[in-house]
Amino acid sequence: MKMKWFKYISLISLLLLAIPVISFGQEAAVDPEPVISAGNTAWLIMAAALVLFMTIPGLALFYGGLVRQKNVLNIFMQCFIIVAVITIEWVAFGYSNAFGSGSGALAPYFGGFDWAFLNGIHLADPSPYYISQSVERIPHIVFIMFQCMFAVITPALIIGAFAERIKFRGFLIFTILWAVMVYNPVAHWVWSGDGWLYKLGALDFAGGTVVHINAGIAALVTALMIGRRKYYTGHPTPPHNVPMVAMGAAMLWIGWFGFNAGSGLAADGLAANAFMVTHLATATAALTWALIDWIFNKKTTLVGTATGAVAGLVAITPAAGAVSVGGALAIGVIVSVACFTMVSIVKRKFGYDDSLDAFGVHGIGGIVGAIATGIFATKAVTGFYLPDGGVDGALYGNGKQLIIQLIAVVSTLVYSGVLTFILFKITDKLFGIRATEEEEVAGLDITQHNEIAYTEAE
Repeated sequence: MKMKWFKYISLISLLLLAIPVISFGQEAAVDPEPVISAGNTAWLIMAAALVLFMTIPGLALFYGGLVRQKNVLNIFMQCFIIVAVITIEWVAFGYSNAFGSGSGALAPYFGGFDWAFLNGIHLADPSPYYISQSVERIPHIVFIMFQCMFAVITPALIIGAFAERIKFRGFLIFTILWAVMVYNPVAHWVWSGDGWLYKLGALDFAGGTVVHINAGIAALVTALMIGRRKYYTGHPTPPHNVPMVAMGAAMLWIGWFGFNAGSGLAADGLAANAFMVTHLATATAALTWALIDWIFNKKTTLVGTATGAVAGLVAITPAAGAVSVGGALAIGVIVSVACFTMVSIVKRKFGYDDSLDAFGVHGIGGIVGAIATGIFATKAVTGFYLPDGGVDGALYGNGKQLIIQLIAVVSTLVYSGVLTFILFKITDKLFGIRATEEEEVAGLDITQHNEIAYTEAE
């Protein structure tokens, strides 16, 4: 009898001893502590540098080569000053507005100021924003720097719409206001966990709506409001330096791997897929544009092929984390046809002066890419990181995703277009935006910066 009681007591004791072990194991599985991954961190630092490389020197060379030589330094100066001023704005309050948590009814639209001047963010803090469900994260400060480069390049894209005819002071004030009132809120809508488009389920892996549609419609509005260049004839102005255009496009192509593959926030299979489909769509778009040139103009052109490559980069941006190689091929073909039609036929027919086709390439390319994401998205890719096995697009039976993408496109077009109009009007009224006829004729390099790019040999 005593032996039986001893066995029962021993068994109960073992179970009691096991409870803390079992409980600890369950708690660790449910709520693991995030850790900083050296590999992911190294890749995202490199990706951030690649995105900066897209603005300076990539975009500066691409746009600079397309304008006349008396305005090339003005383009370079605009790109450089945007990097400087938007970086400061981003650290001061822009990041908090875009990615911070809002309060009350404003939460889905605006992020607040909790992280102003990076308040409360420490070097060892893991990023609260991540794609993969893994506990391996990057430092919060690296995520901030990576997103800073997106905030920098977006207003820089608008430069192409009003090139060769804008006062530098008016440009700078308008750019700052636009970044604060347009870019930051739209980034919050789409990429913040609080954002209304994020909660709706809109897919924008690396900036189709936030960057390209946002900047593209702003480009069209500013081009219409500032008016045509003095000697604009409705035909393309010959670039002053085609090799510069080609080098700039090549740098954009290289830098875009950081833009898209980096947006997975980890060095993993998702980044590899984004890298692959980015390159494939770009190559397809470049070839498609060259073939269209050949068919309609009987010659292929370097500027046209470079423009096609940029269009492909734009269109694959929202889809890089959603489509496989089949979707990338389709997007590359579709976007070149759409953008070629816009810049070669539609712009000429309506007569507006989008100097460097910022709307025709970035706006239209972004719209094509965002909609195509709703068509070609596949669980084979989105299932890698989205809950419930990911989402398909309309091609695979999920028409709802296409509707969500259309809502994101239209809302971005309307908000950015209206706010751009208002901010342009305010800036023009208070400070002036359009360069005078004398300044435009002399060139903005000398009239705005007292410099010239080229001197005659002695």
